[in-house]
Amino acid sequence: MHGGARDTVEYAAVVAGRELASAVDNPVVIGDAVESNGNFHGAPVAYVLDFPAIVAADVASISERRTDRFLDKTRSHGLNAFLAHDPGVDSGHMIAQYTQAAIVSELKRLANPASVDSIPSSAMQEDHVSMGWSAARKLRRSVDGLTRVVAIEVLTAARARHARAADAVACDRRRGQGAARRRHPGARPRPPPVARDRKPLFRSSPPAPCSPPPNP
Repeated sequence: MHGGARDTVEYAAVVAGRELASAVDNPVVIGDAVESNGNFHGAPVAYVLDFPAIVAADVASISERRTDRFLDKTRSHGLNAFLAHDPGVDSGHMIAQYTQAAIVSELKRLANPASVDSIPSSAMQEDHVSMGWSAARKLRRSVDGLTRVVAIEVLTAARARHARAADAVACDRRRGQGAARRRHPGARPRPPPVARDRKPLFRSSPPAPCSPPPNP
């Protein structure tokens, strides 16, 4: 899907480059030659301004779904609900995902092409216009919305990764404390001396799965 998005953007860049290099005056005067030129219509540019808006809505929708999976306790493989530090007390990234959902809904509306619309003007002389300016303004809003949606996903992923790292550190700490108590009965629950006990504790056998910490 992302390959299709890149193809669309590349095609739009090709058309935009071609149109920027073309002449739109009619007629075109080159030296003593006067030639009629039919490149005065903005449809080619209008079309490729509409295409990326469709892509922006689709990419943003997928990004929001990935964020939702981070926050859903039933699908996040052990992460706290909504990535909250204290579920039930703080809301974590719940509101950030609400923001994503609202932006994605707007992007879907902005994906409706402007170039399919046309209103005759100038006493019917301008009987079919490209609406490219409207497409450009709409695309600018789409790109801005997409960047915001992806930014929220990146921040959510960073928070999830931090939570995983914190869980791993806590797991290692509990594992070390348990091994220390077995090797030093009656000792306080703290990691044993590193230089002496590092290899016996953590390299003599594969570490056991980490269990949740006991309730105080």
